[in-house]
Amino acid sequence: MLRNARHGCSHLRHLGSTRRHASQISHLSGSSLKELNTSVNALVYIASDGFPVTGGLPLSGFSVAVKDNICTSSMPTTCSSAMLLDFISPFDATVVKLLQDGGAYISGKTNCDEFGMGSLNMYSVHGPVINPYQPPDSSVSWTDRERRSAGGSSGGSAAAVAVGMCDAALATDTGGSIRLPASYCGVVGLKPSYGLVSRWGVVSYADSLDCVGVMARTVRDVRKTYNVLSVYDTKDPTAARPATRLRAAEERDKHQEYSLDSPLSGLRIGVPQEYFPSDMDSHIVQPVRRVLETLRARGASIVPVSLPSTRYALSAYYVISSAEASSNLARYDGIEYGTYIDPPPGTDKTKTAKVYAHSRSAGFGKEVQKRILLGTYALTADAFDNYFLQAQRVRKLICADFDRVFCVPNVLNSTSQSNPDFTGVHVLLHPSAIRTAPRLPSSTDADHDLGAYVQDVLTVPASLAGLPAISVPAGHGMDAWPVGISIVGQWGCDEMVMDVAEICERYNTT
Repeated sequence: MLRNARHGCSHLRHLGSTRRHASQISHLSGSSLKELNTSVNALVYIASDGFPVTGGLPLSGFSVAVKDNICTSSMPTTCSSAMLLDFISPFDATVVKLLQDGGAYISGKTNCDEFGMGSLNMYSVHGPVINPYQPPDSSVSWTDRERRSAGGSSGGSAAAVAVGMCDAALATDTGGSIRLPASYCGVVGLKPSYGLVSRWGVVSYADSLDCVGVMARTVRDVRKTYNVLSVYDTKDPTAARPATRLRAAEERDKHQEYSLDSPLSGLRIGVPQEYFPSDMDSHIVQPVRRVLETLRARGASIVPVSLPSTRYALSAYYVISSAEASSNLARYDGIEYGTYIDPPPGTDKTKTAKVYAHSRSAGFGKEVQKRILLGTYALTADAFDNYFLQAQRVRKLICADFDRVFCVPNVLNSTSQSNPDFTGVHVLLHPSAIRTAPRLPSSTDADHDLGAYVQDVLTVPASLAGLPAISVPAGHGMDAWPVGISIVGQWGCDEMVMDVAEICERYNTT
């Protein structure tokens, strides 16, 4: 059995090899899948029913794993937290129902950082996710490979796709939680435009930032899944209206004057200079440069651009996301929602705060507690103007930076108008992360290392602006681990972003 599991992961030595077929995944859905998972910890729940045989639907024969913060009525939804360890939702999230209606098989729930808070997938009550990748020249067995992070917070989804446990996986992205794991694990990860995919039935972290996206081995499989999910949902108050979607599609088509075949004449790709910070590992730049040179050689125009507000994005992100998290997670008090912990003898139970405190202290992990405290402080009367409102002003500046460089106008912004005399870019291209997958820290390192908080420095600007962004593999760093590049587009230009990602995927010869 173990030999079969190792054989099933041999393709990870060479990214881009043939994806598993549904029959193979069906074969791994029993004890072999569990054996494989022991060395990755990507899945926290594995479906017990067999792979159904269906036909005639868009996702027939397609296996999809679902992140553990997306509600499923037939499987637990724990958010990788002790607070919800025994919770089973009475309903399916809209995205889950759409997948099932489209013929997909829901194969299990994937591990994640607790309530989606983290960049390395080490803050989980189920334990950390271990990156399944192994460099081709490694001399040890796959099960004894180097323990590196799969990225967070959707590390389980990325690892499950990379190791071949499913065809695709649903994940959520708040500040880079899809694109960062995709880069670390060498898979494709799409964060759609905010509001195009329903959030109904998704456990909230930060409502103005959370997006449901897709991870898969190829852009084609990501697009196939996204097309099923990208529909208007009346139950989601943040969903973009059909008329808005139509206007965005019309503006996109109006500016799609480039060719998708070689030569790529008319395609303008912007490279933001702020996305190559001094703390970026030097070996990340070479694969990105190789992709840009290939695109230029094929006829695309490479245009240097500046997004000056980028330097403030990470600080604004943590203030806004933590503030929204402190509000959203207030409901988990052990009485209304969440695990209840009996207060110790002698506790004054007439004071509700003392009753809540025991349940919240036991139910939430240290990282979630940190962010709740930070967010609560940012919303206090003394700090509100200097932190929360200032972060919202920075967010507007970041949105304006993006609107200024794209040739497609932002249909959500009434002041953003199409200017025929202005030649903007169709998409932006930049590294997905400042380094390859970091080693999983020890428990003592995890409490003191601030490095995890800067992992999202290149991904949070697109999240703050609500823009579509996709990470695709771009080769390997000098340490032989995967490097990803991100393509970012104007709001509603998800198809354009995937088009360019498919071009990059096609010309990636590594």
